[in-house]
Amino acid sequence: MIKLSVIIVNYNVKFFLEQALLSVRKASRNFSVEIFVVDNHSVDGSVQMVKEKFAEVILIENKDNTGFAKANNQAIRLAKGEYVLLLNPDTVVEEDTFEKCVAFMDANEDAGALGVKMLDGSGNFLPESKRGFPTPMVAFFKAFGFTKFFPKSKTFARYYLGNLSANENHEVEVLAGAFMLLRKKVLDEIGLLDETFFMYGEDIDLSYRVIKGGFKNYYLADTRIIHYKGESTKKGSLNYVRLFYMAMIIFARKHFSQGSASGLILMLNVAIYFRAILSLLKRFFDKIAAPTIDAIGLYTAMLFFKNLWETKVKATEGVSYPSQYIFIIVPAYIAVWLLSIFFSGGYDRNSKPGKIIRGLVIGTLIIAAVYGFLDDSLRFSRGMILLGFVFGVFFLTGWRFIRHYFKFRNFGWGETLVRKIVIAGSYVEGKRVFQLLNNARINFQHLGFVLPDSESYPNELREEERLGHLNQLAELVELYRPDEIIFCSKDISSQQIISQMAAIGSKVDFKIVPEESMSVIGSDSKNSNGELYTIDINMEIDLPGKRRNKRLLDLLVCIFIFFTLPLKLFVVKNFAGLIRNLFKVFAGKKSWVGYAGNESGSLPKIKKGVLNTADLLAKKPSADALNRMNFLYARNYSVAHDFEIIFKSLSNIGRETEN
Repeated sequence: MIKLSVIIVNYNVKFFLEQALLSVRKASRNFSVEIFVVDNHSVDGSVQMVKEKFAEVILIENKDNTGFAKANNQAIRLAKGEYVLLLNPDTVVEEDTFEKCVAFMDANEDAGALGVKMLDGSGNFLPESKRGFPTPMVAFFKAFGFTKFFPKSKTFARYYLGNLSANENHEVEVLAGAFMLLRKKVLDEIGLLDETFFMYGEDIDLSYRVIKGGFKNYYLADTRIIHYKGESTKKGSLNYVRLFYMAMIIFARKHFSQGSASGLILMLNVAIYFRAILSLLKRFFDKIAAPTIDAIGLYTAMLFFKNLWETKVKATEGVSYPSQYIFIIVPAYIAVWLLSIFFSGGYDRNSKPGKIIRGLVIGTLIIAAVYGFLDDSLRFSRGMILLGFVFGVFFLTGWRFIRHYFKFRNFGWGETLVRKIVIAGSYVEGKRVFQLLNNARINFQHLGFVLPDSESYPNELREEERLGHLNQLAELVELYRPDEIIFCSKDISSQQIISQMAAIGSKVDFKIVPEESMSVIGSDSKNSNGELYTIDINMEIDLPGKRRNKRLLDLLVCIFIFFTLPLKLFVVKNFAGLIRNLFKVFAGKKSWVGYAGNESGSLPKIKKGVLNTADLLAKKPSADALNRMNFLYARNYSVAHDFEIIFKSLSNIGRETEN
């Protein structure tokens, strides 16, 4: 008889799925387990990976994304195990997790479902491991931040049951769908997952029905898993807020009385808009913070220079500047400087001082060039422009250096980040990982190897690379202060990895290399998407500067087409389509150049293109050739290539494609 059926629903997270399945395989060695993977039409090669590496897995291939609940139900209907485990693909289980969970369920016949202690990619406890039902007051305290400010309160933190210790076993109300072990006979009694929920909420609904069915939900602290999170919807995004609270509304309508439900739904709708507004404001202020500081500093300086010029330098000549100078001309100068900095990449994340200075130089040259064409009434001292430039160089770079120092306690702003990495694993596997990092073009400094406790260092390994053994890792972190530790799961058990992560905490970042895998996987926190290093993962089109240049080219081509529109009547095949494309590209809904055919989900997302790389070919290429062309286009993206495609395919710019 099969004891446990493990069900994993996957959607475009191939590398995380591979790691999860490897950990499941190790945890399944001591008793009968069947493993299901339900793939919701991934396009990243997940299905092929499962077929090649995990022959024991029962694979269900869906032709579209059916959602979490429906996909789980497909496998549950086929499951033969006494227990059913719903497991996320972005998880890693300990080797004895299944044994401990099944033993607990066997010993507690009143247990309908079981969850475990979950840690994020930095080894921090995830509070959603145990939760309370979202009653109107509980949901109110969660939605409006009381839970965050009073994390241990029995009243305010009831959503996460903050008053209950994370290190003790408890009877709880709600379990997380990332790891939810259910007794199969309980599912037969209460029914499967409610497919009304597409994403989020189905675990709350199922937990509620377990209790209504006369059973109990338990939180088990005796075993742990890693849950990277963020792989489907980034936490904190508008889409996350909408999906999460809409799921709560569905739950309220289903289970609460009309009076209670209406009050909760009203509150949740308010919360959706409240959190959405906060999210938009945060995103807006994050983007305008640096330009605003720059503009205020430059304007204040230009005002000071104006007063100084009038009162000290030109006082004897009676020179004074009209109000239009300070209200029109100076703002125009500042706008040119800031736009030049923007297009130079000065406002990109982790931009370098050189980009700021380059933008100021370009802006000053533009101002100087335009200056000569202005009417005499608008031409003021060139010295003021020069003073503004000099001040801008010192002020704009200066406050960024100060910010960087207080944040990182060093003066390395603008320097290329070199991550100090320690590799923990056998020497043979460690060397393989070292080569993998080199192939992935990661900029890193290898501090050395940390071997399993039972392994000795080989003679060929240099002395300076022999850091120590796994039981010394916490001390080695204090001594060498690495930025990142990479664990080789072939040699180090998941239990050891999780223990080390929990002991060391967020002092460093953690990554794991699955056995025989070409990926290095990790995540810094529950709020960030999982991160991975793989060969050829670096795509030029994903760089902010390249995306900005692509958008700038789109706008310039729009302007050129607009002013030469009559000529296009004789060149373009579909003139009406050109007009529609012109507006769509200008509005940012399309780009003049995009991927060919159906873009691959494994490539960076870009706007749908009017044209594509296949337009340069005389014959339509095969599907494999199109995929390769898209890959090369993304990896080696350049504005010149886009321009070549547009120039050589000008007659097709009226082509209409689906949005």
